[in-house]
Amino acid sequence: MTNIDQIASAPSRIPAAAYALCLCVGLIGANSLALGPIAPRVAESFGCDVPAVMSASAAFGIGTAASALLLAGLIDRFGPGRVLRLALLVFIAALGASAMAPVLSAFIAAQLLAGLAAGLALPAIYTLAALASPAGRESDTLGVVLFGWTLSMVAGVSLSAVIADLLGWRMVYAIVVFAGLAAVAGTTALTAGGAASAGRAQSPLSALRVPGIALLLCACAAFMAAFYGVYAYVGDHLHRALGLPVSAGGLLALCYGLGFGATVVLDRWIDRLGPARLLPAFFMAVCGVYLLMAAAAASYAALLAVVFGWGMANHAALNALIVRLAALDPARRGAIMGLNSGVTYLALFIGTTGFGPLYARSDFATLALLAAALTLAAALAAALAPRPATASLRA
Repeated sequence: MTNIDQIASAPSRIPAAAYALCLCVGLIGANSLALGPIAPRVAESFGCDVPAVMSASAAFGIGTAASALLLAGLIDRFGPGRVLRLALLVFIAALGASAMAPVLSAFIAAQLLAGLAAGLALPAIYTLAALASPAGRESDTLGVVLFGWTLSMVAGVSLSAVIADLLGWRMVYAIVVFAGLAAVAGTTALTAGGAASAGRAQSPLSALRVPGIALLLCACAAFMAAFYGVYAYVGDHLHRALGLPVSAGGLLALCYGLGFGATVVLDRWIDRLGPARLLPAFFMAVCGVYLLMAAAAASYAALLAVVFGWGMANHAALNALIVRLAALDPARRGAIMGLNSGVTYLALFIGTTGFGPLYARSDFATLALLAAALTLAAALAAALAPRPATASLRA
């Protein structure tokens, strides 16, 4: 694999580094998203209920947010490639601990450690993607990297439900450990990616002074809280309310992943039309999907169709949001991506813990309606965010 600085000079094609980064995103995504569909099996193993198991997902979110907000400045200080490799090694160790956890508290602690590692890995990945992007193909390059979320859904989450039914939930994490070793091998050439800067690492919180970032982070928070709040409980809804086996959540995740991946072919239009113009519209599309989801909650077949559209709309919105944030201040890209990851996983914590009591008292359709309201707020925040006069990435 070519060094990332050489790759960045190639103006006409997607850099090879994007595919290695795609695998890294897939690894983190598999852990982030696999617990929802297999939560009923984990709950049976530990003798507790699904909301208690989902507290591990909340711990992962808190760990990711804390690490991204407090430590992501190390990315600009030491270079994103080196930080990514170290974070992945810690992440793999945490996955192994998750697979061997004897009690729920140990499982939660392992997921907290995984979150601390992911909080460094994700902003490093997005920073490397921005560094590798040829001019005018930022969204195309990022689309390849974000395809890792599709890998996690199609090859990870969808299979995890089947594996949990056949071999037990612990085998899910054991398999992801081996996939993680492959991801580390694929990032060997990226360890020197991105120039390290002299001086002390700045806190990502210092990037809050960048014009326009506050409203975009508010949009990110609402968008992600809606996603994680709904996703955390859709597997239990299928299992308990619709009477389907745990593996049914795998097929639903597959539909989401296919929709998410299918949107890659449209990413070039984000570069052509500008993410600032498109982002509010994408959020409105996601809002519409949640309204359809509320209406389709009682039908598994209808949910599968709606979830495919959910994946498409979420990919478009996420791509435009990250490109928009990366354009704000290229010199502080690591810190900005740290803020993005921190807010994302604070939203994971808020979504899983906040939606849980509502789900216990009401039903899944109510969660979808709340998600629609949150995404509408995200669209408003994105529309109000000022556009920079100049940017290295098209805004």
